[in-house]
Formats: sequence, structure tokens, C-alpha cells
Amino acid sequence: MRNITLIGFMGTGKTTIATKLAVLLNMKYVSTDNLIEKREKRTINEIFTDSGEQYFRDVESDIVREVSDTTDSVIDAGGGVVLSEENMANLKSSGIVISLTADAQTIAERTKRYKHRPLLNVEDPRRKIRDLMAKREPFYAKADHMIDTGKLTVRQVIDRIVDLVKDKKDD
Repeated sequence: MRNITLIGFMGTGKTTIATKLAVLLNMKYVSTDNLIEKREKRTINEIFTDSGEQYFRDVESDIVREVSDTTDSVIDAGGGVVLSEENMANLKSSGIVISLTADAQTIAERTKRYKHRPLLNVEDPRRKIRDLMAKREPFYAKADHMIDTGKLTVRQVIDRIVDLVKDKKDD
């Protein structure tokens, strides 16, 4: 089966949905962030702090190229992966790309407890969320499909993805 890649802003449910979807569909779960941390032998936060965002994005692009060469995977892509056209082209070449969305308030609530989000370790995280979302929205819109997770249960989101994948097979 071709890959199913979930993109979207942090806090939209990518990891939760991807792990459960992989089990349901008997596919491999792949997290680009986990692969980056494993390769670098340090956390995303440490990479941002010690080497900067550009270094992180370069490593991220290498990882995306590698996972795009696989099949039968549900890929949980980091929130900023969409900033590179090459990343999006690679992810689309290996399967369907689905953007998970939610409003800024929902994302703020979902991410407020997590200190491992380097882009939100700022004085006003809600403002940062709004700013980043506005900047990234056009990139997320390049996905094959979009699903707003804000008012849906995990199961409802998974059911929608399964329907999309099924419809894609029928094409």
C-alpha cells in the first residue's frame, strides 16, 4: 500500500492519529521527528538550541527523502515539513498527504502542557501559534485532503482518513 502522510500544525493530532491508524491498517508508523532525534542523538529542542532551525530543516529534508522511498507506512511529519516544496513533492510521490487542522485556540489548549515545542517556548505562545499558523496555512493547503480535527474524536478522524484512502484505491 502507498504511504499515508499526515501533516499539520503541532497539536492537530498527527501523532495520536498516525499511531492508531497504522495499527488499524497494519502499516508501519513512522515519525519524522523521532527519526531526526535518533539520527542526531539529541532532542528536537536541543537541535534548535544548539544548531538552529535551518540545520534542523536540512536534516528533516534528508529524513523526508528517506521515508518517501518506503511503502506501507503511516508517516507522522513534523509541523514545519511543509515549508519545503521538495519535502511536499517527495511525500506526495509516495502516497496520499492529509493535512490535519484545528483552530488556534484548540492548538493552544492541546500544546500548553508541552515544553518540548521549541517554537512555542516564547513569552506569548498563543500569539506565536496564530503567527505560525497564518504563515503555514498556504503550505498545509497543498495537501491532497484536509481534515479539521478540532471538533472530531480520534475515531472520527481515523474513519475519514480510511474513507479517503479507500476512495483513492477505487480511482
